[in-house]
Formats: sequence, structure tokens, C-alpha cells
Amino acid sequence: MSLRHYFRRPPAVTAAEAVGLVADGALVVDVRRAFEWNRVHIPGAVHMPLEVLPERCLELPDDRLLITFCTGGIRSAGAANLLVENGFDAVNMSRGLVDWRTAGGPLVTGEGHPSP
Repeated sequence: MSLRHYFRRPPAVTAAEAVGLVADGALVVDVRRAFEWNRVHIPGAVHMPLEVLPERCLELPDDRLLITFCTGGIRSAGAANLLVENGFDAVNMSRGLVDWRTAGGPLVTGEGHPSP
């Protein structure tokens, strides 16, 4: 993925907005690494690490809003730009995991148990 994907500000939503969008059918695309995903993730999210996103993004549905997600919002900003360039309706969830928890978004641990 090119550095140019990080220099533009992608369309963004807050975690609170993302929780509502997911309830309405949006799909979260988690671009974190495998060890991060295994620790905790959003139920129903698609795990597609940033390193493979350029080659695998065409596997994503093109009929739903895609919300890119990472721990702090930096990697997912580049991912959102990449998806938009490839014709997807995509937004970045700014501030990532921390704000998702604060907004009351559900999380599961790698073992599939709800996270406190």
C-alpha cells in the first residue's frame, strides 16, 4: 500500500456512529494484524490485515458500507482510502478500538467470549 493512502483524510465516522451503522447493516473491516485480532475483535467483522488488503479487497461485498477499523485509526484511514479508490463505499472509524469500547460496541476475545 502506498504512502499516498495516508496523506488524504478519508470519510470518517465516530465509534458511536459506527455502532449504529453496523446495526443498520454496515460491515466492519478489521485491518489489524492477526495477534491483535486474536486478542479481541468486533463480532461479525471481516479480518483482512492491511498487508493483504490491496490484493484481497475485491473479496469484500460491494453492496454494503464498509467501516475500516484498527486500534487507533491510523492504519484504517489508509485502508478506507484504498477501498474508496477501488470503488467501495467505505469510511474510517476514527480512534479505533478505544472509542468503540467507550461507545458500547460489542467485542469478543479470541476465544469467542464477550469482552468486559
